Amino acid sequence: MDITLNFTPYTFRLKNILYLIALVAFFSSCGTRKYTVKSDTKAAKAADAMANLKSKQLYRFITDWTGVRYRFGGLDKSGIDCSGFAFLLEKEIYGIILPRISRDQANAVRRKDIDNLKEGDLVFFSFGGNDVDHVGVYLNNGFFVHASTTRGVIVDDLTLPAYQKVLVKSGSVN
Repeated sequence: MDITLNFTPYTFRLKNILYLIALVAFFSSCGTRKYTVKSDTKAAKAADAMANLKSKQLYRFITDWTGVRYRFGGLDKSGIDCSGFAFLLEKEIYGIILPRISRDQANAVRRKDIDNLKEGDLVFFSFGGNDVDHVGVYLNNGFFVHASTTRGVIVDDLTLPAYQKVLVKSGSVN
C-alpha cells in the first residue's frame, strides 16, 4: 500500500502565516511610539528636580544621604540633623564652612528673594516661634533637600503651604 502526502497546501498556508506575522511585526514596530508619561506627583517632581541638578557631585551627595534618619546633633550616616546636613553639604560640595547651628547659619547668609535662589542656596524656617530652627539647601524648581525630623534626609517641595508659612529667610552664603 502506497501513501502519498501532499505538502503543497500545508506549505502554502505556512508561507501565508509567516508573511502575515512578518507584516504584523513590521507595522507594529514602525507605528510604535514611546510615549512619556508625565506625572504630577510629588515624587515625580522631586525626581525631576534631582535630574535637573547642574552639579553631578551634588546629585551623588544627596542620593548617598537620602533616607538617613534624623538625629538631633547627629553628623554621620547613623543620624543627622538639618544644620549638620547643610554644614556637610556646603563643605563637601562648595568648600564653604558654615557654622554648625541653623540659627548661626542664617546669620552667615546674604538674604535673597526666594524667586532668585540658585542651586546650593540655603532656606531657613521657624517652626517653633521667631527664631530659625530648621535649614535646607535649595535645588531648583521650588525643591530643596533637608533632614526632616520625621522622614530623614529627603527632597521636598518648598512651595507647599506648610513650608511657605514658616519660611523666614533664604539666601547665599556671604
